[in-house]
Amino acid sequence: MSEMIRANTLLPSKRSPFTLRTADGLGLVGEVASPLGSSTGAILCLHPNPTGGGMMDSHIYRKAANRLPSMAGITVVRFNTRGTTSDAGTSEGVFDNGIGERFDVEAALTYCFDELHLTNLWVVGWSFGTDLALHYAKDPRHKGLILLSPPLKNSSEDQLTYWNADKRPLIALIPEFDDYLKPHEAIERFSVIPHIELIAVDGAKHLWVGEPSVYRVLSEIVKRVAPEKLPLPTEIADTV
Repeated sequence: MSEMIRANTLLPSKRSPFTLRTADGLGLVGEVASPLGSSTGAILCLHPNPTGGGMMDSHIYRKAANRLPSMAGITVVRFNTRGTTSDAGTSEGVFDNGIGERFDVEAALTYCFDELHLTNLWVVGWSFGTDLALHYAKDPRHKGLILLSPPLKNSSEDQLTYWNADKRPLIALIPEFDDYLKPHEAIERFSVIPHIELIAVDGAKHLWVGEPSVYRVLSEIVKRVAPEKLPLPTEIADTV
């Protein structure tokens, strides 16, 4: 017997809370979800804007942590940027509209490489987190950026042009019905990065609500980090 994978499905993994220390002296709370067996790679998750409810537990990232270590052997690193609260706790400091968050991103990347010794690490940004990724995820040790629903509200053409010189892969998933940047607009805004892979997702919205949208996002992540693990299962064996 088997059962469908649902929003609350929690698959086996090792869960480890941690606290980051930023260069400007703040403590940020987070969690690593790692596979019980060997790791195929890792993702660092940069969450949506906390002023709109974004946090490390925003549903795509929570489901990634609940599923990908078991399904694909992927280690999932999540944390709350400054002033952000989730069930894991509240990070010190206050929201700084993407300015002071530079220290948060840099501390998280340093933790992934220097403390966790992760390999094949990709940075995944969602909404506000895509601006953080584009602005600050420049550590040469990660493999590339995966952008979910990029609004490009705070990313200038000069900031985007940086990634034209940096030839690491950039993948952007653009929902058909996004509230901020629709597929035809994304083609124009990202034109300064010719090597970016733009993926228009039919029927999807900015928040990727619904299991079909979740499955598509997680599959696109796995396609880059551990393509040999595709296709992802839609059911799990009943062990009872």
